[in-house]
Amino acid sequence: MFTKNKKPVALLTLLSIPVILVLSANYAISKNAENKTFSDADVIPKNKVGLVLGTSKYLKNGDINLYFKYRIDATVELYKKGKIDFVLVSGDNSRKTYDEPNDFKKELIKRGIPGNKIFLDYAGFRTLDSVVRAKEIFRQTSITIISQKFHNERAIFLAEKHGIHAIGFNAKDVNIKHGILTKIREYFARTKAFLDIILGIKPKFLGEKIIIE
Repeated sequence: MFTKNKKPVALLTLLSIPVILVLSANYAISKNAENKTFSDADVIPKNKVGLVLGTSKYLKNGDINLYFKYRIDATVELYKKGKIDFVLVSGDNSRKTYDEPNDFKKELIKRGIPGNKIFLDYAGFRTLDSVVRAKEIFRQTSITIISQKFHNERAIFLAEKHGIHAIGFNAKDVNIKHGILTKIREYFARTKAFLDIILGIKPKFLGEKIIIE
């Protein structure tokens, strides 16, 4: 007499798996980052290199991307307070007309950071690529990641899973009106990060070593 109920129960169980995975990944990544991100440049420990996670300079409507602006502000603050000696900008340069690393470099130089203190990673297509390449290409095993807090938490999780000691400096966040879609996407990005570790996913490109000095 229980046969009729088996299919709905099985279907409900199947549908609950993705929900559980999303919630578990988000909880684990947030929990792992406790006491590892900082919003005050005066108290954050010093690291030789600050890894800035790239994003587009402009929005589709031509306005400045506030995520870009606030990451620039955060990087400049850390450098000027002596909390990093070098900046590694990691972003997407997959086509000639789109160059996140150089957009960041130009702004950082305008704000007073010497060009010889800035290194560029043109193959930071994803956060996974950025943190792993910081170790495998740029020889860094201890870094300060610079992005918004939600992004830093995910990057720290990925970094630690690849043998990197990482802390995060939290750039100012974007208000809910302008950042709601990014926040929603972050739930799924964290799930993807979780699965990437389980599946052993590697960066798209590696290459020759580059010494930061």
